[in-house]
Amino acid sequence: MGLIPLGIVGQSSDVFRLEYLNIPENDTGIKTQRYRFLFNLPIRLNQKKDYLITGLEYNRLDVGYSRDFGFDKSELNRLHVVDFNLGIITKWNENWNFVGILTPRLASNFTDGTLTDDFFLNATATLWKENSKAEKSYRIVLGLSYNSTTGLPIPLPLVSYYRRFHPNWSYTLGIPRSNFKFYPAKKHSVELALFLDGYFINIQDNIVLPDNQIASKISLSALVAAIGYQYNLTKRMRFYTLVGRSIEQEGKLRNDDRGDVFLLNDEANFYIRTGFKISIF
Repeated sequence: MGLIPLGIVGQSSDVFRLEYLNIPENDTGIKTQRYRFLFNLPIRLNQKKDYLITGLEYNRLDVGYSRDFGFDKSELNRLHVVDFNLGIITKWNENWNFVGILTPRLASNFTDGTLTDDFFLNATATLWKENSKAEKSYRIVLGLSYNSTTGLPIPLPLVSYYRRFHPNWSYTLGIPRSNFKFYPAKKHSVELALFLDGYFINIQDNIVLPDNQIASKISLSALVAAIGYQYNLTKRMRFYTLVGRSIEQEGKLRNDDRGDVFLLNDEANFYIRTGFKISIF
């Protein structure tokens, strides 16, 4: 979702995903529901198994506020993030695949159509290596991700190492997600997960705050610990549920320079996510 995120392999290994997220109200009086749809289409280009990736991801956030913050919150009730993915997967050498994804993004409350400030540009470049047939299968993803919504004008590292070290156990270490999985039966798995989530969205009609500062952006960043269950219909098709709690969380209003102007939420939240996906891993 938005800020962290966060195309195929570099940002997500999903070809298709339908997902619902519920963050119940906490002590700050804020609750959030997110509806997510993702579709990526890999198009084979040649016999070398090079692929063109085209895709779309849409997130709608419905946010409720039970507290009076001293300003009009109507601009912040419904938020949208739309990503368009365009990229390539190609054989880098005998062991490594290269994945490059360019992701134009619209992130806004869209109260007045589409404006220039709603547009952001993200990009990811990774090298991907795996051996899924080994007794102790593994996968390595190493790369850089530039996300214009983080406010950092430099590419950030993207790292993931997966290891199936036992027929019933595996782990993934990396950024933005790590987990430890147990497979009690062929179609079932249980995991402990630690991951980053969040968003950064333009507010089209600026909000005047009680101290006369102007808010033109809203953001949320969260570090979430969760326990999850997954049922595999097939090797690639899965239903899943995650239930957890944020360890660190900050929801803020920001100005045009991305400076903090109002703290909305820094209290822990429960985190409930469920959905269906088709993945390449």
